[in-house]
Amino acid sequence: MDPAQPAVRWPTGIAVLLREDLASWQALNVTAFLSGGIAATLPELIGKPDADADGTAYLPMFRQPVLVLSGTAEVLTRAHARALERGLPLSVFTADLFATGGDDENRAAVRAVPAAALDLVGLALHGPRNAVDTVVEGARMHA
Repeated sequence: MDPAQPAVRWPTGIAVLLREDLASWQALNVTAFLSGGIAATLPELIGKPDADADGTAYLPMFRQPVLVLSGTAEVLTRAHARALERGLPLSVFTADLFATGGDDENRAAVRAVPAAALDLVGLALHGPRNAVDTVVEGARMHA
């Protein structure tokens, strides 16, 4: 990043919030799954495809940063409730999904549990920056 260039301040935010007790492989896997939900439903957040100097084409990525945060189970539960109250686009990953074998089983596992009882291990959301900041309050940058 060029220090002479002012940092871009995006009007919206994308955040992935992970439960702090996940194994590294779980945190990475959950982050990938949750980010896919945001990308699939909000195509305006995706930039243009890349290409290197040899002309090799690469897939596009988000056009703005994705904050990856962590917190306790209580922080995730509170963030989930706040996101729902604000009507923000939200994807969830529950502990039950580590034992499922595919998309249909994933949806059935989430559908079987009331929202307030979900055993959340991760969630991702997008919205106005101030709303996203409020939703993830209490979380910290994932290490």
